[in-house]
Amino acid sequence: MIQKSLSEKLANFTAAKDLKASGLYPYFRSIEENHDTEVIIGGRKLLMFGSNSYMGLTNHPKVLEAARNALTRYGSSCSGSRFLNGTSKLHIELEEKLAAHLGKEAALTFTTGFQTNLGTVASITGRSGVLLLDEYDHASIIEGSRLSFSKVLKFAHNDMADLEKRLKTIPIDTIKMIVIDGVFSMEGDICNLPEITRLAKQYQATVMVDDAHSLGVLGKLGRGTADHFGLTDDVDLIMSTFSKSLASVGGFIASSKEIIDYLKHHARSIIFSASMPPSAAAAAMAALEIMQAEPERLEKLWANTAYITKAVKDLGFDMGASESPIIPIYIRDNTLTFQFTQLLYEEGIFVNPVVSPAVSSDSSLIRMSIMATHTKEQLDFVISKLELVANKLHVLEQVEK
Repeated sequence: MIQKSLSEKLANFTAAKDLKASGLYPYFRSIEENHDTEVIIGGRKLLMFGSNSYMGLTNHPKVLEAARNALTRYGSSCSGSRFLNGTSKLHIELEEKLAAHLGKEAALTFTTGFQTNLGTVASITGRSGVLLLDEYDHASIIEGSRLSFSKVLKFAHNDMADLEKRLKTIPIDTIKMIVIDGVFSMEGDICNLPEITRLAKQYQATVMVDDAHSLGVLGKLGRGTADHFGLTDDVDLIMSTFSKSLASVGGFIASSKEIIDYLKHHARSIIFSASMPPSAAAAAMAALEIMQAEPERLEKLWANTAYITKAVKDLGFDMGASESPIIPIYIRDNTLTFQFTQLLYEEGIFVNPVVSPAVSSDSSLIRMSIMATHTKEQLDFVISKLELVANKLHVLEQVEK
């Protein structure tokens, strides 16, 4: 029986019901077919501009074949944690290839990217340590910090003066770690890694970079933020996911052999979680090999990004500080953001609305993601529909004000 206080709390949650009643609810839409840049929902074809598949590899024949072969050889699940019976040969091979790709000694795969951050951030600094987080860091980093029992200091987004101010308050011999997103997932801007690593050296801090939206996007052959800045040796831990450029599901952390060995025996999200299926590991490994062998995909991704960024700005939209394939279009009003999303949906475009509390209500936005496999015709189509919907809602007039 649900207690009265919980019943009252549940009754007071009306946001989802209100959106459904108004016909603006944009979440948990059931995708019936996925064909890379196109999806089928409710029997209708839509152009997908909400996917994080930056390399466009989720339907690649080699990725699908690798997953099928792994299913046949290893079954659908390891039925246990990596710590006990859940480590397959494919996990080890993938970790070795990831470590080599990123220029680190070792890597460790987790079941999801969220669990990677949760286990890593919660384990490294401990009760007597300090975590320094950018205020716009991903939710998984925030949750990991809460489990760490460490002191947590947040600094203003990409504000290096504020970061140094926080570092100055910490005794030099205290274990401390700066954790930042390489590319920030909503805003699309890149962290100031050169200054972060400089400050880390000065104040003897460890640096961890979440490259979920950087792997396959930044650096030579998509090696990520550290490679992009030529700072691989100055970044201690590099985390990323498989659910974006690597066309699978899961996550990993790459670092020194000592740190990886420590995490194997302390990160509770790997010790007490079932491992990622071997088929997912095989798919990620195939995607990594394609990414390495076909650098033209990265070139196409950035050509597409440059093309649509210019068009969106020329229309007069506010894109904030984005400098990546994440294209935020700031509406700065929750209701208008939902209306914009729904009208685009009706015009055959799938995008993601980002509203409070994920961001402040005056920072609500439409989040679009560009893929290497988007065609020029598809980009032109979405640009025309952005202009059409903006005019219907008088959004550009508000931007100009």
